[in-house]
Amino acid sequence: MKDPWEVAGVDVWPWDSAMSEPFEIAGGASTRVSNVLVRVRLRGGAVGWGEGAPMPAYNGETQAAALKLLRAQRGFLLGKDAGRWRPLLERLDERLGGAGAARAALSMALLDAWSRQARLPLGRLFGGAQTRLRSDVTVAIVGPAQAKAAARRIVARGIFAIKVKVGKDLDDDEERVRAVAAASSKLTLILDANQGYAPRQSIALLKRLKRRGLRPALFEQPAAKDDWDGLAEVHAATKVPVAADESVASRDDALRMARHRGAQVVNIKLMKCGLLEAWDIALICRAAGLGLMMGGNVESYLAMTAAAHLAGGLGGFSFIDLDTPLWFAKDPTRGMRLQHGGVYDLSKVRAGIGVTPIRP
Repeated sequence: MKDPWEVAGVDVWPWDSAMSEPFEIAGGASTRVSNVLVRVRLRGGAVGWGEGAPMPAYNGETQAAALKLLRAQRGFLLGKDAGRWRPLLERLDERLGGAGAARAALSMALLDAWSRQARLPLGRLFGGAQTRLRSDVTVAIVGPAQAKAAARRIVARGIFAIKVKVGKDLDDDEERVRAVAAASSKLTLILDANQGYAPRQSIALLKRLKRRGLRPALFEQPAAKDDWDGLAEVHAATKVPVAADESVASRDDALRMARHRGAQVVNIKLMKCGLLEAWDIALICRAAGLGLMMGGNVESYLAMTAAAHLAGGLGGFSFIDLDTPLWFAKDPTRGMRLQHGGVYDLSKVRAGIGVTPIRP
């Protein structure tokens, strides 16, 4: 008798899409989505989907490199027991090395297939703590008029948490933040420099904003990823909580941050290291008393909803930043959507992630 949990097929495709507008951060701009799509089929009939979102401006990973690595794993995976997903994912992470987007795509597809076969929402695997999450929405590096218009559109959706990208020019960044803040007196502001600033520049921006009566709830990566003392310096000088994004991409990084305390919050992204290691990073940070944030690269609802399942399943995430499907010119998926107020309602998912691609 054939084992229903046996991996019967693995398929890999490039997954490209136009964007509604450029998405610029301090490290560069994305004008087109160049992701990867993975499908895992189990002998019992379950089909799981996974997405990888390489972002060269963020960590140098490319679509071509991710596709090559993923296609090389098909022979290894065929015939393996997906029911023993933990040791299987550990082996896959070893084989894929530091290719975070490739890890994310394959681990997502495997666990989507597993949870569909088990007839469980993916979030149950992580603990099932919450089924309702509320995301912020991002304003990229644009001029002040465009930033103000974007902020008004966001507020019109009932969303009052806005992340503002900064890190290129102090004057421009101050104007952009002020323009966004003018959209509503109720806004919670998050800044994200993506390593574009040294600590002194980040401190200068925060002091300028303070003089204008503006205090962000969080400042992400206000120093280079290896400048952990710089992260601590920004918080010490301004008392604004600091989030480590690029600085924490592995279990080892999380353990070191737990000792160093350079940041008060860690931004966890599936694209840094895949589902398994992201899960472990979250547990390490929570045990150490560090705040939790869930974010991503430029991803569709497939990867964003998988991240929502991890954050909701574990619970305790203070910041949710899962808005990038809004940057797609045309939604390439069916299933979960960001609702009014920025809500992900996972209670509607009966099995798996709850999202499928319209076509490869």
